[in-house]
Amino acid sequence: MQTYGTLVVAVVGVIVAAIAGIIAYRVGRKQSKDEGAVLRAEAERTLTEAQAKARELLVQNKDEVLKLRETADREIKERRLEVQREEERQLRRRTEIESQREKLEQREKRANQRQAQLDKLATDIEKLQKERLTALERIAAMTREEARNELLNAVREETRNDMARVIRETEALTRETAEQRARSIVLETIQRVATDTVAEKTVSSVELPNEDVKGRIIGRNGRNIQAFEQAAGVDVIVDDTPDTVTISCFDPVRREIARRGLEVLVRDGRIHPQRIEKTLEDAKREVERIMWDEGERATVEAGVPNLPTEIIKTMGRLKYRTSYGQNQLFHAVESARIAGLLASELKADVKICKAAGFLHDIGKALDRENEGTHVQLGVELLKRQNINPKVIHCVESHHHDVPQETIEAVIVEISDAISGSRPGARRETLESYVKRIRQLEDTARTFPGVAESFAVQAGREVRIIVKPEQMDDLACIQLSRDIAKRIEESMEYPGQIKVTVVRETRAVEYAK
Repeated sequence: MQTYGTLVVAVVGVIVAAIAGIIAYRVGRKQSKDEGAVLRAEAERTLTEAQAKARELLVQNKDEVLKLRETADREIKERRLEVQREEERQLRRRTEIESQREKLEQREKRANQRQAQLDKLATDIEKLQKERLTALERIAAMTREEARNELLNAVREETRNDMARVIRETEALTRETAEQRARSIVLETIQRVATDTVAEKTVSSVELPNEDVKGRIIGRNGRNIQAFEQAAGVDVIVDDTPDTVTISCFDPVRREIARRGLEVLVRDGRIHPQRIEKTLEDAKREVERIMWDEGERATVEAGVPNLPTEIIKTMGRLKYRTSYGQNQLFHAVESARIAGLLASELKADVKICKAAGFLHDIGKALDRENEGTHVQLGVELLKRQNINPKVIHCVESHHHDVPQETIEAVIVEISDAISGSRPGARRETLESYVKRIRQLEDTARTFPGVAESFAVQAGREVRIIVKPEQMDDLACIQLSRDIAKRIEESMEYPGQIKVTVVRETRAVEYAK
């Protein structure tokens, strides 16, 4: 600080000297004394101002020096306080460490004392065991080895009994707890899905605008209704029910195609055999489109996105497939939901369970046109579409065709059972009826020359369409007898079944 003040004074002195030199120089050059006096007065005034400014700078310098000194003193004081606090913390830490070390030494001392006591007890126990063995040998007149074996056998038997009792109690408690937990999970899952019961029927009704339309549906000598029933494979019932015609068929797809086709014919008013065939073809394409839309909607509802196109198309066919009266597409969605909820409760793979629950009965959309069980057909289709092997395993094992190896497979089986066995979900009588109708049609198709076979009149009649180029009229008579005999031998049914063989030859020519 003093060096800085000295430097300021020196600078001021230099300035004053420079000013004095300038003045002296100017004075020397002046020729008159008056001009010299004026210059000297000016020099003195300048010198006075310079000295005043120097004093002012010195005062400012002293103020700054004082401020710097105060700042330095304050920083030194704060640093000393920090050092003091750090020393106090270190002192407390050393004190705590010393205290902990003393506690550890005391604990180690107690542990050593306890170990010594344990060693003494072990020595005493060993001594007592030896004395006991000696007493046993003396009382029982047995050797040491014999006494030890006897004692070990007694202890082993007692321990076995105790273990068996504990195991039984544990198993009983575990079984009771597991059953309660399982009931809770299943009940909660069923409550969360809470879906309505879906029952299917085997007849459809078509409303007519008036009674006159019935005559056009029947046609001259029954030509129109016969053509319609033959082309659609259904049974059309025209009775006394006002403004209504009933379509009966066990195959819901054929029944839906026939219903839509008949509605179009009624609205159009043009009912003749050629128009009937074209309308039914259009209705078939419309039903196929509806099945595709339903397949897409079901994948969204089930929470199983990104399925291949072929899988979605096949699943849509289940809209018109029933099992024990339960709609199979609805059953697939419901099973997927139940499987997902059970998987979340049991910490299993939710995505695998949902996908497998949704696809487990996909083979039922194929079992009417292909040989094999619905499980086999479904697994083959899923493998061709490169579905996850874990999902395929769940589908393949849900009826125990193969052993179940994962918890997801068990969950899919449970969800299938819950959806199918809840009250009102299925009707055994309907399934038995469908099986009988299917067997009736399949029996007729096994004969050579048969093009199509349709079971109508609720299974009381089977109509067989033969290939006219392969069979003549006499062969049709013999075929009807053979089919009737085969039905009698292979099927059980109430009443009687009418076998009708239809051979039709068509000649078509176009006028140009």
